[in-house]
Amino acid sequence: MLILAIDTSAVASAALVSDDSLESVVGSFATADTRSHAEVLAPGIEQLLAGAGLRGADVDAIVTGVGPGPFTGLRSGIVTARSLAFVWDKPLYGLMSLDAVALEVAESTEAPAEFIVATDARRKEVYWARYAQTAGQLPRLLDGPHVGFAAELPDLPVYGAGAGLYPDVLNVVPEFSGRQPEALSLGQFALARLAAGEQLLDSTPLYLRESDAQVPGPRKRAL
Repeated sequence: MLILAIDTSAVASAALVSDDSLESVVGSFATADTRSHAEVLAPGIEQLLAGAGLRGADVDAIVTGVGPGPFTGLRSGIVTARSLAFVWDKPLYGLMSLDAVALEVAESTEAPAEFIVATDARRKEVYWARYAQTAGQLPRLLDGPHVGFAAELPDLPVYGAGAGLYPDVLNVVPEFSGRQPEALSLGQFALARLAAGEQLLDSTPLYLRESDAQVPGPRKRAL
């Protein structure tokens, strides 16, 4: 099975993963910028497919990270995934973006039995979720996702770029303190869950906040 995975909950990223490839990786890219998703995503996917000698018709399914994440960036990835799924007539699945970091934690040598993944929610808050880990199994979501202040998180090891922003109040794991969700790990997690017969999400975004843009109310008529 060949999956095109897309995530723009933090950085813009895309990956091609397959259960027929070594370590599942066909190709991937991720930006360092968290504010240029719309400009780089479509050209990046085009180059990704071309570099692998593939076309959209060769993809079996599309997976998109559904957040949580900022409204504009997250929407870029989900709209792109929906558009490609429609044009290529492929199934579309959603996966919580924090799961990508959770998988990396679970694959590390010293993964704790329970841990938290946190990313930057801005406004001095973090997006976070709590996971359980058993050796040889996929990480299991226990609670979340949520958005809130770092000081309100449970007292557990915290992984991800959100943790690195608040080392004074969180139990930060240093080697993961800059990690952002990326499409490569998201796609690998999706492959593993589908192979295990698990159900994935749809592409409904997990914004967790209302958009800052508000529809203006009716204008008052001048007297």
